[in-house]
Amino acid sequence: MEPISVLIKSSIPNYLSNLPIPNSIGGWFRLGVKDWAQLVPFFAAVGGLSYVTYRTIKPKQICNPCISKDKDKVVHIENIEDLGEKTSYCRCWRSAKFPYCDGAHGKHNRETGDNVGPIVVKRKNAQ
Repeated sequence: MEPISVLIKSSIPNYLSNLPIPNSIGGWFRLGVKDWAQLVPFFAAVGGLSYVTYRTIKPKQICNPCISKDKDKVVHIENIEDLGEKTSYCRCWRSAKFPYCDGAHGKHNRETGDNVGPIVVKRKNAQ
């Protein structure tokens, strides 16, 4: 426990107090190459720690929030003869009529800033 105590109480504060951190924004532009070389390990450590923290606490972004979660893979097979003249398929995974689109992507797009829309399948002679 003694080495950790020395590290936290003495080594880190001494290291930080010796860094060439300027008192003003303009001071950053007056730093020399040697000063920047001293700051690289500090910023690399802060950046690495920030990244690890972000990856640890970042919520998982899943595509499918609720459809057929009891299955390993969601697969729908449609007979092309049964589709009619035009059919819209959901791509946002928010449709209450999944796999068909019910316009739920509009609300999803407003909430998330996304731009997803449906896949529209139509017969060649359909308008």
